This record gives sequence, structure tokens and C-alpha cells, in this order.
Amino acid sequence: MKKYIVLAALSLFITATYAQINRTTPPKPGPAPQINLKEPARFELLNGLKVLVVENHKLPRVRLQLSIDNPPILEGDKAGVSALTGSMLGKGSKNIPKDDFYEEVDFLGANIYIGDQSAFASSLSKYFPRVLELMADAALNPDFTQEEFEKEKNIILTSIKSEEKDVSAIAARVQGALAYGKNHPYGEFMTEETVNNVTLMDVEEFYRSYFVPANAYLVVIGDVDFDTVKELVTEAFTPWTKAAPPSFSYTDPKDVQYTQINFVDVPNAVQSEVAVENITHLKMKDEDYLDALLANRILGGGSQARLFKNLREDKGYTYGSYSGIRANKFSPMRFDAFAQVRNAVTDSSVVEILKEIDKMTSEPVTDEELANAKSKYAGSFVMALEKPETVANYALNIETEGLPKDFYKTYLERIDAITKDDVQKAAQKYFSTTNARVVVTGKGSEVLENLEKVTFKGKAVPVLFYDKYANKTEKPDYNAAVPEGMDANAVLEKYIEAIGGESKLEGVDSYSMMAEAEMQGMKLELEMKKTSKDQFMQDVKVMGNSMQKQVLDGDTGYAMVQGQRKDLSPEEVAKIKEESAAFPELNYLAAGDVTLEGIEPVGDRQVYKLKINDSKSVFYDVETGLKVQEVSVQEVQGQQFTSTLGYDDYKEVSGIKFPFIIKQSVGPQNFEFKVLEIKVNEGVDASDFK
Repeated sequence: MKKYIVLAALSLFITATYAQINRTTPPKPGPAPQINLKEPARFELLNGLKVLVVENHKLPRVRLQLSIDNPPILEGDKAGVSALTGSMLGKGSKNIPKDDFYEEVDFLGANIYIGDQSAFASSLSKYFPRVLELMADAALNPDFTQEEFEKEKNIILTSIKSEEKDVSAIAARVQGALAYGKNHPYGEFMTEETVNNVTLMDVEEFYRSYFVPANAYLVVIGDVDFDTVKELVTEAFTPWTKAAPPSFSYTDPKDVQYTQINFVDVPNAVQSEVAVENITHLKMKDEDYLDALLANRILGGGSQARLFKNLREDKGYTYGSYSGIRANKFSPMRFDAFAQVRNAVTDSSVVEILKEIDKMTSEPVTDEELANAKSKYAGSFVMALEKPETVANYALNIETEGLPKDFYKTYLERIDAITKDDVQKAAQKYFSTTNARVVVTGKGSEVLENLEKVTFKGKAVPVLFYDKYANKTEKPDYNAAVPEGMDANAVLEKYIEAIGGESKLEGVDSYSMMAEAEMQGMKLELEMKKTSKDQFMQDVKVMGNSMQKQVLDGDTGYAMVQGQRKDLSPEEVAKIKEESAAFPELNYLAAGDVTLEGIEPVGDRQVYKLKINDSKSVFYDVETGLKVQEVSVQEVQGQQFTSTLGYDDYKEVSGIKFPFIIKQSVGPQNFEFKVLEIKVNEGVDASDFK
């Protein structure tokens, strides 16, 4: 009984105390916590390799990080030699064949990676001596063979080819090249020609020239002791020949003389890539480095930042808009604010991004914005300290960036001391709307007319034109004349004839298709079946599990998403009937209400654009007559989304040509389905539509 009386009394005391506390005002923040980072122990080998050791005995693990702090390297007409070098390193050594190397690393439960200017390894501490030995052997004694060179070269060439029509890849390439110049290490890019210029001898020379210890740092952190590390590292890395990399110069990038739009026409783009960029001179050791980080955070550092709130939450132009600022001790870098936006709002997005940048420079940020940005950086900083690699990176930054020894110990204090005035001054110094280069990569036939009308602060923003490789070019011509006598019906008839003819198509009672794609390393399977009796089944599987299924059987049907079934409404049934016809062109021709809107480019092809209805257009190759692309606009929860289907690699099955590559783009998601099998008038049963 006494126990309950005590608890009751305590409860009354707490209630009374709570009532006396004023909860209407937030508590005053306490002083920034003291950060105690363990000082790494150091030693240096005679060849110049500098070693930092941080002992951490909390877990029986060790992490090794080798960084070669060379200035950026200009590769010129052999751009790609560094990528080839990196791809060939870490695959065994002259002493251990590749397969044996991989097998031993796996057996030890370790990770080893070697790049053209770096190396990394991690393992349990009891395997540290052997893992260090393996990493050093693979890094210092690479086995550069012609066979491996040709294999890696083909992989890179295939990757370059796959990016020929990739809008994001084109945008990134042009943005970098225009900001820095193609004769700058950060502006040059690989092409098939430059990669084909590289020989195995070039790779070996690049390795000998730049994988050298003069600017190299090895950080060892984890469950180790200094004396053991010193002994093992000295033995493993003493054979590394003392050398310094060659030095060369290049022209520093500069801002444009006036704010301008640089437009890159990519006819297959379903949305525009917009980037507003200018050159900055920011180093980590600068007094206003943290001020600049906070300014960028408030402008475009996440979902609470101004760009995101404006372009996504307020306007609904994009899935997200962000900004980035870069520090570099070797070269001026760039600040950029960017977004992927719908074609219809490309011009408006340019104006809104410029407005938000200008507002950062002309008005102080709010108390709330500053407090939130500080809180975010402080939280991220404290959480990062839990990771051993963070301590290693901080130690390395102090060594390589010329930072004061207490840079990270006083980090939170300096963040806390930043004022609104400091943030505005940093924005004025590092963000520009008077010398901004606005790079827009998109479908010119849909966005250029409005883009050329953009004004900012009462002045027209001129538009200059560049190709996919950042070469200046002429304004695209979208007024190709439609041949006399060509109309929508003629386009449809040409397509029907091109794939097999009307009689062949009408003889198809059913067909089935199996296709595969990859999504973030996972296999995506597509199964589709159709009949001439308004029957349709489409099943999308991820790793063998059905994720999304649609079934139509005459006038009824259902959709199933992750096991949740929903019957289709009459409106949905009608829409799927229209979309699921085996050859919808036969229906278009019979209806007679399709219009020919003209000729325009899609990729490298000239195509006829047919307007099927207000939300769907289909494109047919002028030369071959084959269907190239379908573009549909859908509205979901008040926002419009563009879905694009691309068709390529037509092959004949049972006398009819079908596309064996189907590319689908919805918002930021892109999938390339490769058709594995098509069956005509077989492989389809009534039970498939139940």
C-alpha cells in the first residue's frame, strides 16, 4: 500500500511542477557541444607515402583508405584513359591471378577496391595483415593484359553508346563542358573516338605517371595498434617507387559575360533538364566556407529548401529541385541550381529558379530558415561521427586541404555563430543571376517557342544553341514540309504495310509477349497477352513477384497492385480497350479522326506526328513508316505526368514485324524492356483473362 501512496504523491509533484513551467516559449539553446576527435598517429615512408592511423577498438574491424591527392588530370584526345586504368586495377596482380584474388577476398569476408587515384579495403581485424598485403599487391603490381584491356574498353564503349539518347547523360555532359570548357579536366568527356584512341600502352603510362606516392595518403582506422600498422605498411608499400606526377596547366573557367540560355535540342526528351550555373572560387579553408554551405542548404539543399518548396510543392513543375556548391583547392568550380521539369513549364521553371537565386542575394534569409539549416548540419555532423570512416575523412581533409587542426573540433561552434548577414554575403559572393549560364536540355519543338520569350528583371534572356557535345550550332528547324498528299490515313497505311500488311494483321487472333528490363539492379519481367475479342492481360513482376497486373475480359476487368485487387470502372474498361488492341492503327484508320500535326525529329529520325486525342500522340518514321514513339499525358491528383513508350529493333514473327526493344519513361523513371519471345496465334488461353 505504501508503494502506491508514494507513486501517487510523486505523480502530484510532477503535475504541479509541470504546471509551473512556461511552455509557450522554446528553451534557449545551450552551448555547442565539445567535439573530441582523436588525433591520428602519423608516419611517412621514404617514398613519400604519408600514413595516418586512428585506433578504434569498439568493433573488431579495420578500414584502409588510400587517396592520391593529385591535381585534376587533362586527358585530351585520349579522354577515357583514367577510366580504363581504374577499371583494370583491383583484378588480381602479377603475383595472383584475378580469379584466385577474388576467391581469397571473398573467403576473408573482405572488400577491396582500387581506382585510378585511390584504393580501399575493409575486413575483420584478424585478417588485416593479409588484406593489407592483398590491397598493396594489387595496387603496386597490376597485371595489365591485352585481353582485359579489350574487355574493359568494350564495356565503356557500350556504356557511351547506351547514353547517346539519354537526356540526363547529355545534359550532364553539356553542363560540365560549357561551365569549364572542353579543354579543362572537369569539362572534357569521353567519346567513342577518344576511347578508341587509348591503347594498353597508354594505360600503363598513365598508371606509372599518376599512381605514385608523392601526394599519397593512407588512412588506417579500426581495431589495430600503431606499431603493427607501421611494420606492415612499411613492408607492403616500401616497394612503391618514389615518383611525383607530371605537372601541366590549363585555363581556368570563367563566367559568361551576361545571363543567357544555352539550349540543347534532344528530340526524344519527355521532360527538360534545367540547370542555372556560375563559376565559384571556394576552398574548404576559406573563412566563409561554412557560410556558403548554409546558403546553399537554404536555397536548394533538400525538401525543406526554397527551390523544392517553390517548384514542387507550390507550382508542381517537378519531382524535386536542388542546388549544389563545390569546393576545390586546385580549380575554380561551379555552383548550380537544377531540376527536371515538364516540357510545358520549362520557361516558367527557368524564371522561378533565377528568382530564388536572386532572392538569396537581395534579401536576408528568415530566422527559421537559418535555424533549420544549422540544425540539419549539426545533426548530420554529429551522426556522421559514429562512422569510423568519417574520422578518417576528417583527418585526411585536415592534411590535404590545409585546414587548422581544430577545424572539426570547432565545427559546431562556427556553424552556430553564422548570422543571416553572413549567409547573404556568401550568397552574393557565390551565386549569380547577372552572369548565369542557364543550360536547358529538352525537346525544342515543344519548349523553344516559349523559352525564347523568357525575361528576367525586365530584360530578355537571349538563347544560344549547342549540340549534344557542347558545340555551338544553329537554331533547330522544326518546319519540315509535309509531302503533298500525305495525311494521317496515309501515315497509318504506310505503317500497316511496313509491319506486314492489313490482311496479315487482321489474321491475328491473339499474341503473347515476354520481356525483361533492369531496375536498380533487379530484374523486371513483363508478360502481355492480347486477343481480338477485347481480352488483355499485362503482368509486371519484380524478382519473380507480381507487382502490377491488369486484366480485361470483354466488358469487365480488374487491376491488382501488390496483391490488392480493384475492379475496373466502365470508364477504365473503355480506356484499356482502346489501349489494348493488338494493332490499334487498324482502329485509328477505321475511326478516321486522327490528325497529322507535322514532321519533327525524334532522336536522329524525322517522324510524322499523329494526334490521336488530346492526351496521346504517336510518331512514325518518315522513311520506314515504323512506329517510333508514343507520348501520353495523364493527370494524377491534380498533377500532369508524361509517359513515353519508344519502339526499336523491329523483327519479323509469323510474317509481322514487332519491336523487340520497348523503352518506357514515366517522370524520372526509365526502363528498357528487351523482348525475349513473341508468339502469334498460340500461347494464349481464355484462363489468362480470369
